[in-house]
Amino acid sequence: MGYPLDLRRPSGGDPLPATMDGHAGAVVFGGPMSANDDGTLDYIRRELNWIPSVLDSGKPFLGICLGAQMLARVLGAKVEPHPERKAEIGYHPVRPTPAGQRLFDREARFYQWHIEGFGVPSSAELLATGDMFANQAFRYRAAYGIQFHPEVTGRIMEFWTTVAAQRLTLPGAQAKDEQLRHRPASERHVRGWLRRFLGVWLDGG
Repeated sequence: MGYPLDLRRPSGGDPLPATMDGHAGAVVFGGPMSANDDGTLDYIRRELNWIPSVLDSGKPFLGICLGAQMLARVLGAKVEPHPERKAEIGYHPVRPTPAGQRLFDREARFYQWHIEGFGVPSSAELLATGDMFANQAFRYRAAYGIQFHPEVTGRIMEFWTTVAAQRLTLPGAQAKDEQLRHRPASERHVRGWLRRFLGVWLDGG
């Protein structure tokens, strides 16, 4: 989209920006840790403490998977495992709610890799739903939280399914060959969807 990136890795000791001055927005990505690990992982606690400064700035915020779960926690919602301990891994359908029709024009498969999901904060609106984890996307002012991974490329998928292959044996997880079958059609849709979404997001809509 033409924006230079300022990459920070709190888990590796990188500091977070003191203010959002000079930044157009913030994206918090996913990871294997939990949004509830702030009692044991210092960088999770630092990110949870930092997110309100982004929200207060009015700049666009996007949380992806873990990032969305941290946003939900900051706004007062719970982050919990599936009640049947299922893992949503692979390409799963995501459907728009009436409030999400502008961003999600139809049901489509998006890549998922998580064992916890977020509640929808009382101050936010639900934009998209799914079958295994009902809450897939929400909006709070200029902040969005999405449970799925539109940023995942074939190379990333190959890496995840190799280094974390044991997670593919969890209940609910798709086998690697099934993921490979779904990938071409999903990727064609998600590329266009992501560009449209980022345009709305960066515009503060």
